[in-house]
Amino acid sequence: MGRVITYRQALRDTLRAELQRDENVLLMGEEIGVFEGSYKITAGLLEEFGPRRVRDTPISEEGFTGAAVGAAMLGLRPIVEIMTINFSLLAIDQIVNHAAKMRGMFGGQVSVPMVIRTPGGGGQQLAATHSQNLEVFYAHVPGLKVVAPATPADAKGLLASAVRDDDPVLFLENLALYNTKGEVPDGDHTVPIGTAAVPRQGEDLTIIAYSRATVVALDVARRLAEQGISAEVVDVRSLRPLDRATICASVRKTGRAVVLEDDWLSYGVGAEIAATVQEGAFDYLDAPVRRVASAEVPLPYAKPLELAAMPDATALTRVVHEILDATRFTPSPTGRR
Repeated sequence: MGRVITYRQALRDTLRAELQRDENVLLMGEEIGVFEGSYKITAGLLEEFGPRRVRDTPISEEGFTGAAVGAAMLGLRPIVEIMTINFSLLAIDQIVNHAAKMRGMFGGQVSVPMVIRTPGGGGQQLAATHSQNLEVFYAHVPGLKVVAPATPADAKGLLASAVRDDDPVLFLENLALYNTKGEVPDGDHTVPIGTAAVPRQGEDLTIIAYSRATVVALDVARRLAEQGISAEVVDVRSLRPLDRATICASVRKTGRAVVLEDDWLSYGVGAEIAATVQEGAFDYLDAPVRRVASAEVPLPYAKPLELAAMPDATALTRVVHEILDATRFTPSPTGRR
């Protein structure tokens, strides 16, 4: 059983549940208490749990992220909210050189059980420095786990798993998803970090995506079905560790693959996924793996230009047809071959 709620509500409910479940859990960040967070994810939590566990911090991403690293090493489980992933650049030394490396540098004698929640993504007319997808920066680093849920149910399940994990987890939210709705299981619900989902089965081609791109991929897959094309959608959900087995199993079944991501194309997560398919499913491919991503420019503020730079359903559909045309694909009336 479950109920239909927004992605935003799923996050808020999970934070409340984890604060109730474990007294070592605390929240830290700018304006998360009195102001209830820039996107109201922490609404009501200061009133319910008090300032010792819902802590407003100075405007110093490096400072409060470093404080959370220390708190985690001493046994607490801090959940840091960085207002936007763009500001995480100010804390990248604490994230990459401290949170990620402590366990290895101390020979496993300490762990850093902390979560860094932060939203990102374009489409909100927030201009170039506030609209970025920087997930690949963190997915590149051993010692960090990086998740990017696309649905309210996965937002709940992955956030609960992240809080209970003994390693630092980057929990990436997309601004475009906060008001999206979906059914969320009641009660305690966890999703294992490192597992992909297959929200739509298909036989002709695999679309691999994560976060907001998964919503676009599912919409395109539904439209392709009306044209007799059966597209399977893999929602990666976890960027590090990456569920390479599920990705390759899907491509071995369909023989064709396209990766959709909001990030820039060069050196992005899509490049890692394409390499994964090359290594694990090359002999099954009927065509080269294709990637659809943002234009390689700072995201413009002007809405028409911003939309032109971001990957969308039209771009994905065009690439799908190019792959199918190149392999002489003939749609069946039922969408199944």
